Amino acid sequence: MKKAIAKRSRWKRNSRLARLGARIGLAHAGTSARKVFASSARKEELSRAREMKTAQQVADELGNMKGALMKLGQMASYLDDGLPEPLRLALGQLQSNAPPMSVELVHAEIERELGRPVADIFVEFDDEPIAAASIGQVHRAILRTADGERAVAVKVQYPGVAEAIDADLRTADLLGTLLAFGFKSLNPEDMVAEIKDRLREELDYSKEAQNQQQFADFYRDHPFIHVPEVLHEFSTSRILITELVSGHSFAELLTWQQEERDKAGEAIFRFVFRSLYRFRAFNGDPHPGNYIFHKGGKVTFLDFGLIKHFTVEEMEMFQGMVKAAVLDHDMESYRRIIEEAGMLQKDAPFTTEEAGDYFAHFYEPVRESREMAWTTGYATSIVRHTFDRTSAIAQYATVPKSFVFIQRINLGLYALLGQLGSSGNFRRISEELWPMTNAAPSTPMGQLEANWLDSRHENNK
Repeated sequence: MKKAIAKRSRWKRNSRLARLGARIGLAHAGTSARKVFASSARKEELSRAREMKTAQQVADELGNMKGALMKLGQMASYLDDGLPEPLRLALGQLQSNAPPMSVELVHAEIERELGRPVADIFVEFDDEPIAAASIGQVHRAILRTADGERAVAVKVQYPGVAEAIDADLRTADLLGTLLAFGFKSLNPEDMVAEIKDRLREELDYSKEAQNQQQFADFYRDHPFIHVPEVLHEFSTSRILITELVSGHSFAELLTWQQEERDKAGEAIFRFVFRSLYRFRAFNGDPHPGNYIFHKGGKVTFLDFGLIKHFTVEEMEMFQGMVKAAVLDHDMESYRRIIEEAGMLQKDAPFTTEEAGDYFAHFYEPVRESREMAWTTGYATSIVRHTFDRTSAIAQYATVPKSFVFIQRINLGLYALLGQLGSSGNFRRISEELWPMTNAAPSTPMGQLEANWLDSRHENNK
């Protein structure tokens, strides 16, 4: 019976996606026909109108299809200005407009997983979700514990989402085709492939609890990086209960003084690269909705369901690329590394200088020791360069699966820094974080972090 229901569910979702593809195809054909006799200005107007309609159709459909499809849409949306504006705006709705579960269903799931009525587990439970994601939603609550009452965040997985994701993974390639239809700057193939390998891990909230605890332990007592504690005894594979953190959203941060935005940007920058180079792991789904901001530069980091752990060999390769391209300016070595990694074909008909100029754009923010101020335009130029498939060199360049998360992590950070207008000497900050330089603190926040590292070292003796 369950197999029959799952089969009908997959058929229904596949049918909806196929119908969406058909509608987009017809719209594209109709627009092309109208453009035959149109002026240049009218052709541009028709193209923009089709893009907007296509983007809204994709976002509307994904917003009602919880699971892998909505996850892919959300992951694409955080690239912000790197995507065509209609698609960016439409996919951006997925971050906040996901339809929530009914209250009755939320209570039923909690009681089924924890084996007790909601009223017995919690002193208070807010039935209005504070966040809705691709596979679950989050509620505030006051938990009864052996030590008293505690404010918590309760993450509840949507029932049936595992079956939905199983169906979605079978059609993820079709989704990639839909997203790329008419938008030449988007190439989702590697993103889709990597998500196929990782998304099933995210279904297990006990795995997420382990990931989050690892980050919480690593950053314990850090002066400006905070990861909420997990209440393991109240968490299951479908329910995750953690410390509740109050603070401010990214939208609120954007209204603060530039000094506060600079501190927040530096905190995130340090979190990204300290986690990457020293912890060899990072959240594979970074976007502003996963951050809570506090005055003075402190940032709370949320959502550790999709964690990418890198091997020692992968990190040595990434560090070798930075050393060659940024520290030594040795493009011969850099080209050899990226060819061995599969990023550039070994027979690519370009000089090393030409290849270096193409790839060096990605490292530009840290190639020189200088004060710089990020802008959305500058961040966008890096994102667009990454997704530009019109370059002659790009035809010989690929993004191996081991690089997909690195690329997404960096591009997400760049887009965020651009929105914040963050300023600072990011080369000097990076030298504090790169294992091959390990430089002295270059900012007040760097000194605070150095003091924390010294304290942790003393405590571990």
